[in-house]
Amino acid sequence: MEFILDLRDLQYFEVIAELEHMGRAAERLHRTQPALTSCVRRLEEACGALLFEKTGRGIRLTSAGKALLKWAQRTRFDVESARREIGDIGRGLTGNIKIGIVPTAAQFLLPPAARDLMREAPEVTLQTTVALVDILKPLLRAGDIDLMVGTEGATEPGFASQNLAEDVIVVAAADTHAIFDKPKPALKDLAGYRWVLQPPGAPTRDWLDQTFDRHRVPRPVVQVESTMLLMLPTLIGETGLLSFISRLHLQAGRSGAALREVKLPATTMRRRMVVTYRDSGYISPAAQRLIHLLAKYADSPPR
Repeated sequence: MEFILDLRDLQYFEVIAELEHMGRAAERLHRTQPALTSCVRRLEEACGALLFEKTGRGIRLTSAGKALLKWAQRTRFDVESARREIGDIGRGLTGNIKIGIVPTAAQFLLPPAARDLMREAPEVTLQTTVALVDILKPLLRAGDIDLMVGTEGATEPGFASQNLAEDVIVVAAADTHAIFDKPKPALKDLAGYRWVLQPPGAPTRDWLDQTFDRHRVPRPVVQVESTMLLMLPTLIGETGLLSFISRLHLQAGRSGAALREVKLPATTMRRRMVVTYRDSGYISPAAQRLIHLLAKYADSPPR
């Protein structure tokens, strides 16, 4: 039996699988429910298996449906990659780049890299999503972004990562903080002050808490919790609290606040800054150039 699948049927199938409801899928796709029912029947006949089963008022994928969804998504990625690659032939640095990026990289790496890219290729457009890695990963998986710049590399099949640089996280405070009155502050000294930190569950917060635990020192007393990483330097400067942030914030004039590192090997966290993309996807010349520029400024941030 020939195994022939229509690309439009696969497109509709993805939406039905996402919404798990034929009526809502019909509304989003501006198609009738009978048309979508026919679409599912054609796919089931081609696959020789049921793709959905009823559950309450909705539907859900069968095992066969889950397998088809994986290949439908891959087919969509391949078709889109082919379209973009063929369209880019002979056009040079053009097109749209969809990039997801963590806040620190968005603040310090993306602006100079984007500036240089726009000078070289004025027709390139950027679509950016600034968020943490747990938000960006599903977007990359779904094809909603082309590149993910973050602190975690590829951890699942179908993705590849490229190191950009090392990002160092350190304890920091306003340069007038009392901690600097001590010639050589120790970890136990830090426990005597209050902090502004991300909530528990954030990688840097958990690492810091565990460091205090290992040294049998009480965990930091957190007076302010914030999920807004870009707000931390200002909070440190205005409140006089200790915090745990990227060393990039401490470069002269970078954060707008006079901050200083509390130098302690025990509280120096090193992590990688990486760019991740689908290994079978098409990376346009413009996106490749952006990766190169991000690596340039990650290795030697502008002052």
